[in-house]
Formats: sequence, C-alpha cells, structure tokens
Amino acid sequence: MDKTFAAVKEDRPGKAWLSRFVAGREEAEMWYFGQARSPVPTAKECRAALLRFMPELAPAYDEACSLVGDDDVAHRMLSHYRPAPERYGCSQAVWLGSEGPALLRNFDYPPAIVSDRFEMTAWSNLRVIGKAQRPWGGCVDGMNEEGLVASVTLGGGRTQGVGFSIILVIRYILETCHTINQAVAALCRIPIALPQNVTVLDRSGSYATLLLGPHQRPVVSRAKACTNHQRWTRPSTSSMTRLAAIQRALEDPSMSLPQFQQLFLQPPLYSNSIFYPTLYTALYRPLERRVDYIWPGKCWSLGFQDFPEGQYTHSYT
Repeated sequence: MDKTFAAVKEDRPGKAWLSRFVAGREEAEMWYFGQARSPVPTAKECRAALLRFMPELAPAYDEACSLVGDDDVAHRMLSHYRPAPERYGCSQAVWLGSEGPALLRNFDYPPAIVSDRFEMTAWSNLRVIGKAQRPWGGCVDGMNEEGLVASVTLGGGRTQGVGFSIILVIRYILETCHTINQAVAALCRIPIALPQNVTVLDRSGSYATLLLGPHQRPVVSRAKACTNHQRWTRPSTSSMTRLAAIQRALEDPSMSLPQFQQLFLQPPLYSNSIFYPTLYTALYRPLERRVDYIWPGKCWSLGFQDFPEGQYTHSYT
C-alpha cells in the first residue's frame, strides 16, 4: 500500500480544514462512536467539559463548530470527549546521550485511517509542529517552539471512561505549556478516556513518562522508554519485546544517537505488518527546535525556522 504524506502550514482551521472534515466524516464517526461502552454525551456536555478542563482551546473549538454549522454529532466529535476504545502499537524513548536530548518514536497504525498531515500551526502564542490526527486538533506527537516535546502510545487494555482522547490533550499541552512541570500537571489534571502512555521532554533534558487512564491515578515515572502496556496490564509479546530492545540499547554505553535511530528502523521496533505497519519514525530535537520524520531511505526535516511544505509517498510492503 502506498500512502502520501503532506507537510503543511495552517495557522488555524478554515475552509481547507472544513473540506477535509467533510471528506473524512465517515471515518471520524467510526472512530468517535466505535464500540462505545458508555453513554454518548450531548454536544452541550462536551463543550462544558472542554471549558472545565481545557478552556484555552474553547475559542478554536468554537471556530471549528461554526465552520461545520448546526451539527450536533460533529460538535460532539470535535470535542474529543469520550471516544470509543481502540488498540494499535507504538514505541517511544528519550535519548539523553551525545547529541541529545531527543525523543524517538515509531507510530504503528492502519495506514488507511491515519491523517496524511504533518502540520505547523499557530492557534495561540506558541507555534506547534506535530503529526495531526482525527477530525480537529488531534496530535499523536509534536513539539512547540519552546522546545517542549510530547508523544503518546496506547497503554494496553480496552477500558473506557469519561474523559478526553489523549490526542487532543497532547495538542493542549503543546499549545499551553512551556515546562515539563506544567505539562505533567495538565496531564494529571485532565481526565483521559482510555489507557495511554505519554512521554514529555524539554530542551533542558527534563522528561517524564506518565501512565494514564480512566479509573486510575496517574503514575509519573522516570522511565525513558515505553511501548503498549502499563505495569498492571497483561502485555502482549510484541510490546514486551519492543520495550526490552529499547532498554538494552539505552543501557549500552557504546550506543550513539544515529545507532539508536537505526534501531527504530529495524524489527522488532519497526513493524512490517500489512495491517498496522510503522507509518513513520520521528526524531524530535528540542534544542534545535527540529523534528526529522524518517522512513527507510527518506528523512524529512522540519523546523520552526525552516518548514518546507511538500509531499512524500511511501510504499508499505
């Protein structure tokens, strides 16, 4: 399967975003409603939750709702409040050695339902570069111009609670936070709908990995690596194998950042599955305010001072 990715500057959602939303409406509804295990909140309840927990996003949310018009279902989806469970794999790690600090991550997901967009946006006082996902605002990994980096993996299990999708919360901390302490406080405060692991890193090398989910207290750890399980979940063999490979590399005193990067492009970290392959590897460098999106044989480097718009097509075989 071939998939074309695009690097695009889009300060705020407008007519182009509305066209994308309309085109992807069916898939967005499948994501949001899915196999829901709790009652679906009303649009009024969704907006009230957003105002309570992430009020800084309310102006942009209201703009998006105005673009779609009087559409109760769309307004609920755009809130990212109480999405249905899902399960796929990812790996991520903090590098603090030579050429660091850096955050490396593999995003493993079904190609057909992943957004094609790497974006630089300017919703607020902080510009953000990140991998956009889902109908509005979602971000699976990204960095703001202060050098704060955030990335998410699924936490294992299919528990569902009343809370937000983590991809909107990632957007929120990149839009509003300048430090690790601010990001950790926000991640601990905002209710999360599904089990998720989030790693945050800043330009000083401060970092944290948080184990989040409904019906549980947030766990803030110093783990440099995480895959797709939490301490109290039954991990898959794949998740354990990937985590062990990263940990061995981090403990190897001869390991360099280029070698560590290459590890993410090889099994067991790199997935060649036809159902959920590794769609890209991201290398975030907060000191340089730059991210490299990497595929075997291709590196796409984007920064706040140098963000070349364009497209790249990759073949997943």
